[in-house]
Amino acid sequence: MQEAKRILSKIQHLELKTRGLVETAFAGQYRSVFKGRGMNFEEVREYQPGDEVRTIDWNVTARLGHPYVKKFTEERELTVMLIVDVSASGAFGSVELSKRELAAEVASVLAFSAIRNNDKVGLMLFSDHVELYIPPKKGRIHTLRLIREILFFEPKGRGTAPAEALRYLNRVLTRKSVVFLLSDFQTAPFDRELGATARRHDLIAMPVRDPREGALPDAGIVIFEDAESGEQIEVNTSDASVRAAYVNLVDRRREEWRKTFRRKRIDAIALATDEDYLPSLRTFFRTRERRRR
Repeated sequence: MQEAKRILSKIQHLELKTRGLVETAFAGQYRSVFKGRGMNFEEVREYQPGDEVRTIDWNVTARLGHPYVKKFTEERELTVMLIVDVSASGAFGSVELSKRELAAEVASVLAFSAIRNNDKVGLMLFSDHVELYIPPKKGRIHTLRLIREILFFEPKGRGTAPAEALRYLNRVLTRKSVVFLLSDFQTAPFDRELGATARRHDLIAMPVRDPREGALPDAGIVIFEDAESGEQIEVNTSDASVRAAYVNLVDRRREEWRKTFRRKRIDAIALATDEDYLPSLRTFFRTRERRRR
């Protein structure tokens, strides 16, 4: 009973916080950035000066003897998919939030932004395989379920296989959607799957990192264990050259991912457990707005 109350309390707190952010920080921006993906035919009406000539319905025009045009309205409804890494490395956090908790909070902002605009939102959780797939739907109750699963789902796998998650997504989701991929990207490159998904959908990568992962502390001989593989290694962290080599390795891998996203024309929003994610989201929305204009 106490555990159930704790889970409910955390979900309610996250709902209040993220819904407030949606109302104050992102009102209107989500709608202007993620517009409909098509046009729906509405009616035929008489031609008026200034109408686009390409919209003339020549069949109706010939039948009635004067110009008529087709009127279209934008298809407003979107499908938003949240793909969240729940591998063992996501449990790491050296500050207030773990990487998985940060991913859950950001995903909540995106989910509530979607339902506020009457869009569908779905969820996929993955480790070294697809752990859970919840098809896109609308509504607050559905969104609260997604948040609960991101926060408290207990995965069977420990590794990370985002390539498998993207292959699964491309099989089950045929309609073009807005896809947010939240992961620490601590895995081998998967350029092929990224490219295939970016061609079919509007894919946005959201790398999640923790500051402690970027540098080694000067703490003498330390045994490190890989959270996903269980492999252990002894490291002399007092050696300045070892610490410098580690920093260089981390920086190189992050730069490789940045280059991959640019090469595949995938927008990326960098997230960190020790930083406010609002500036990064605002920058993303503003950049998208300028690009659309």
